[in-house]
Amino acid sequence: MSIYVSGSLAFDRIMTFPGNFQDHILMDKLHMINVSFMVDGMDERRGGCAGNIAYSLALLEEKPVIVAAAGRDFDSYAQTLAAHGLPLDGIRRADEVFTALCYITTDLNSNQITGFYPGAMTLPSLYDFPALDPAKDIAIVSPGNLDDMRRLPRFYREKGVPYIFDPGQQLPVLTAEELLDAIEGSLACITNDYELNMICKATGRSEDEIAAGTRWLVTTLGAEGAQVRGNRGENVRIAPVPVEKVLDPTGAGDAHRAGLIKGLVSGLAMPEAARLGSVSASFALEKLGTQEHAITPALFRQRYEAVFGPLPQGIFAA
Repeated sequence: MSIYVSGSLAFDRIMTFPGNFQDHILMDKLHMINVSFMVDGMDERRGGCAGNIAYSLALLEEKPVIVAAAGRDFDSYAQTLAAHGLPLDGIRRADEVFTALCYITTDLNSNQITGFYPGAMTLPSLYDFPALDPAKDIAIVSPGNLDDMRRLPRFYREKGVPYIFDPGQQLPVLTAEELLDAIEGSLACITNDYELNMICKATGRSEDEIAAGTRWLVTTLGAEGAQVRGNRGENVRIAPVPVEKVLDPTGAGDAHRAGLIKGLVSGLAMPEAARLGSVSASFALEKLGTQEHAITPALFRQRYEAVFGPLPQGIFAA
């Protein structure tokens, strides 16, 4: 059995400005703005949706194949992935560009100025899936290269591989036809509630009509948990898993996808798998960065059982 995770790989460079942007911007000179902010801290972290999902799956004792593209500066990232036992053969390496890079500067009021360089994310993965087994494999198409996001749903359908479509931040650049094509015939479409509204607006379809095109429509609701709707009338609310302190919501959605996939490959139905997603997301919320959290089977079981009751058998090897 293989898990295929397509999407972005990126570095995040996060900087802190010890002041307020508004104090350094002349509102009557916005047509000729020229400002410089001296930051007092910078942290580089690994990120990207495919990397984040694969990282959390590795913590949950799975070894997914990452289907993505990376640039000439990817060696340190690759070493970290390999240290977690993740295969690298699905990652296209392009020496002519850098890996996608996000520069984020945050001021004291939590205002942010962000610059994003897509780099290798503009390149399709070109992975040929040499060991594809439609009877056993599962895939997720997460935000990343647009050619991959358009092509892979059709590819998985043709091969009979169940797949999850997670359009995320690429929603604004996918057409209504592309969104509907990717959703139609999928095992699941996963979004947050805002993204689901965007899909409905872009396609002119209602939530019920979107749900009818996929086996499961999973909508994350932040601190309120998640909603799981099936095209056979199922409608289940999934409770959130509380944490003592939320430090960073970034990456929690990717951790949720990883937990949900872990549940599916362990033989759980979607509503039960989504419970594992809520638990997995709780670990990401407690850390700054998207790949800084750790998960142990004992702590995962403790959090699960505090909210949902006994953890299903066979989730962890021991």
